[in-house]
Amino acid sequence: MKVLMINGSPDPKGCIHTAMSEVAKIFDQQGVQSEEILIGRKDIRGCTGCRYCKTTGKCVFNDLVNQTLPKLEEADGIILGSPVYYGNPNGTLLSFAQRLFYSSEADLTMKVGASIVSCRRGGNSASYQALNQFFSISGMPIAPSLYWNDVHGYTAEDVYEDEEGVQTMWNLANAMVFMMRSLADGRERYGSPELRKTLFTNFVR
Repeated sequence: MKVLMINGSPDPKGCIHTAMSEVAKIFDQQGVQSEEILIGRKDIRGCTGCRYCKTTGKCVFNDLVNQTLPKLEEADGIILGSPVYYGNPNGTLLSFAQRLFYSSEADLTMKVGASIVSCRRGGNSASYQALNQFFSISGMPIAPSLYWNDVHGYTAEDVYEDEEGVQTMWNLANAMVFMMRSLADGRERYGSPELRKTLFTNFVR
């Protein structure tokens, strides 16, 4: 089992890294590999809708997005993590994720997704919902915890004072491992779900 963790924070040792480190501890204990990719300080531009990827299988902008595509295909689970900026996820992460998910040719169906957000005070639930959109449109079940997957703090050290937030990360990691293993067992017994992909409403005549 492998989990790809994409950290959108510009602080490589910030609150999101702290939260992901707590999740990674559980993965390690459960024998699950995890990799954290730091993109917050990268020069990542947004998607231009050129559809180059639909003929080549990679993005026209040859940057970290293309380097991450094989890792996305190999992963059993994907975590998107972002600090809250004006009630939204970090813009760099949104540009990265939009291009990554759109240009990928991998079948993401039934890979497990999860998002983690951090904020000093507010905007967490809106950011959490925005990140989860990437999973639901890709046929990916979203791992639960016993609360929304957020931690509170202004510094990385503050996160550890949010004991409920750290507990939420613990619950998330264990739930994610359970789901990935259960889905793997289900595929062996029942195969993958039958999905229809022939209809596409675009209202163009």
